Amino acid sequence: MRAVKQGNHETDVDPRYHGYGALMAIGYSNKTLNLLAMLVLGTIMPGSGMAGNYGAGISNSQWYLAESVFECSLVHEVPGYGRAVFRRRAGEDLSFFLESDSRLMRPGRGTLVVEAPAWRPGVAPKPVGAVDVSEGHRQVSLEARQAVIIAQSLLNGMRPTVTRASWYDGSPVRVQVSNVNFSGQYQRYRLCTANLLPVNIDQIGRSRVAFASGSKSLSEADMDLLDDIVAYLMADSTVERVFVDGHSDSLGSRIDNRALSEERANVVADYLKARGVDPDLITVKGQRLIKDSPVILYAGSLVPLEILDIAEGRAEKIIDTASIDLD
Repeated sequence: MRAVKQGNHETDVDPRYHGYGALMAIGYSNKTLNLLAMLVLGTIMPGSGMAGNYGAGISNSQWYLAESVFECSLVHEVPGYGRAVFRRRAGEDLSFFLESDSRLMRPGRGTLVVEAPAWRPGVAPKPVGAVDVSEGHRQVSLEARQAVIIAQSLLNGMRPTVTRASWYDGSPVRVQVSNVNFSGQYQRYRLCTANLLPVNIDQIGRSRVAFASGSKSLSEADMDLLDDIVAYLMADSTVERVFVDGHSDSLGSRIDNRALSEERANVVADYLKARGVDPDLITVKGQRLIKDSPVILYAGSLVPLEILDIAEGRAEKIIDTASIDLD
């Protein structure tokens, strides 16, 4: 600690304070210093009873693209809050979500408004609608319509803003998505989405090809489905096995039905192989019957086949199928 002479008084100043900090300390009472400290902290940290505003500025607004044939994501870091993400999986529509590192917003209904940046005064904000704020880290998730509105507003130089009461004291939390550096990365993002696969693993991981009663011929719709499966298999090297099961209805003899189910499975397997799928990946399994009920023989265990198709209020068993499981 050293003394600084000021007029007829000496003021003790901690040697850790130097330069600007020391100049501020000289000549102020402890009460005044405490007030200044609170004001400084209040400008950089949202405290109790104060609005929390989160958003990147001109100097630190960045967008990052993560791309593959399975998924395209455009990520924007929101300092102090978390991140804003545009995401599109293969076979799905565009989505948008906000992820918080510390769940700052209280669960409930928030508002989404498109605002002009500070350097465009006089442009009125445009309300988009209410949004649901969840309890998890992914606090806001929007479907395609609102996601497209957000993307378009960013391209137009606007800033989408979500507002919701804070988790701790109810003061408003505002999360603003910056348009700075968005346009160029969004064009790259669109190129990525144009090259996505037609389907994702969740959509085709357990697929069924329906046959007309007694038939073993593939329809156009069946071949379209199988083509999508082939496209996925050719892109995903992590798939270790493709199981193909054949099934038939209970009309006719058991021997005939067993033969038909095996033929159907082989028709599907042959189609996959002809389109380039490695034959070593494919396992064809025939049908077995227990008490006249068709089952799938999968991974060494017998599973009763009870596939229900709800149509016009009626539940009907579908047993003229070949099922495809990816493992």
